[in-house]
Amino acid sequence: MTSPTARRIFAPLAAAAVALGGLALIDHLPAPAAAVSHAVHSSAALPDALAPGGPAPQGAAPHSRMDGVVHQTGAVTNEQRTAVLDYWTSDRMAAAQPITSLVESTLGLTEPLQSSAGTEPQASSPNSDGDRWNDGGKVTRTTGKVYLTMDGRDFTCSASVVDSANRSTLVTAGHCAKDGKGSWAQNWTFVPGYSSGDSPHGKFTARDLMVVPQWSNRADDSYDFAMVVLNEDGGTAVQDRVGAQRISFDTWTEQSVSRGVQVYTFGYPAASPYNGRELHYCSGRTVPDTGGTTANGVRCTMTQGSSGGPWFSGFDPATGTGTISSVVSFKYADDRGTQYGPRLGTEARDLFDHASKL
Repeated sequence: MTSPTARRIFAPLAAAAVALGGLALIDHLPAPAAAVSHAVHSSAALPDALAPGGPAPQGAAPHSRMDGVVHQTGAVTNEQRTAVLDYWTSDRMAAAQPITSLVESTLGLTEPLQSSAGTEPQASSPNSDGDRWNDGGKVTRTTGKVYLTMDGRDFTCSASVVDSANRSTLVTAGHCAKDGKGSWAQNWTFVPGYSSGDSPHGKFTARDLMVVPQWSNRADDSYDFAMVVLNEDGGTAVQDRVGAQRISFDTWTEQSVSRGVQVYTFGYPAASPYNGRELHYCSGRTVPDTGGTTANGVRCTMTQGSSGGPWFSGFDPATGTGTISSVVSFKYADDRGTQYGPRLGTEARDLFDHASKL
C-alpha cells in the first residue's frame, strides 16, 4: 500500500512533483549549489555509462527484472569506478543536499523541529529523539553516508553494511537507489564511518543497485528498501574493513507489531537543525502506521539525509551491534516527529539473497 504522497516529506522526488502539480515542477526547483557546475553532468566529465541519461555499462542492461528483483548496474570497470571517485570532490560532497530537501521546500515545510541535535554529549538512551551518537562501537563503522546523483542533482543518504556472503552488501532506502517510478541513482558512493568531512575507512562505489518491483513500479512505501553491492576499495571488501551488522527478515510478526518493538535508528540527518556531519540516532518502541502502509513508526526528529539509515532491534549500545530489521524511510508532513520504516520481510530476503551472490 502507498501512503498519500502529498503528505510525505521523505517522498520520492518524482512522485512528490506529480502530487504537487506535475513533473514540470522539477524544472522550477532551485538550481544546485554553486560549487556544482552543470558541466560535471556532461559526457565529457564522466564516461557515457555514468553520465545522467547515458547508456548502461558495456555488456550490461540498464536494468532488468529477475525473481522479484529490479536492478541497475553501477560502476563496473576500473574507468567507471575511478570516474565516480573523481566526481566526488570535497566541494561536491559539501554541496550535496539531503535526498528530499527540494521536496520539503515545495511543500512549504520551513520550520525545523526542536531537537537535541546541538546539546552537550550524553550517554545513549532507549528513548532518544535524535541525539548525536557518542558511544562508539561497531555502528560507527558499519553505518555510513551515501553520495549520489539523481536526475542531475547531487544528494546524500545513509546506509549500513550487512553480513553477507560477498562481504560487499549494504541495505538502504529504496528512494536512495531509485526515485520510485522515476530515475535510478548514479555516482553512488558509500563512506563508512563518515565524520565531519572525513572518510576514515575509505570510499566504496556501487556496482549494482537493487529494489523490488513494488517500489520500482508503484513507489510503495511499504517496500522502500534497497540492497546495494559495492566494489572493493584498494582490493578490500567493505565488510573486511569495517565489519557488518546482522540483518533479519522475520522481526515484524503480528504480535511484535501489536506490542511494539524497541528499536535504535541511525543516520546522517542534514536538513535543519542538523548539518549531516555526524551520526545521530533515535530510539524507542514502534507503533504501526495508520496512514495506509505496513510500515512502523518511532518518535524521531531526525531529518532528511538520514534516509536509508539502519533500524536495529536487539541493539546493544555498549558494543554498537544489533539486528537490522528496517531502514529510515519517510515521515508525514502533519507529523514530523515520527519516523517510519518498512518491514524487512520475504521480499527483502529475496533481494538480499540475490545481492549477496553477486
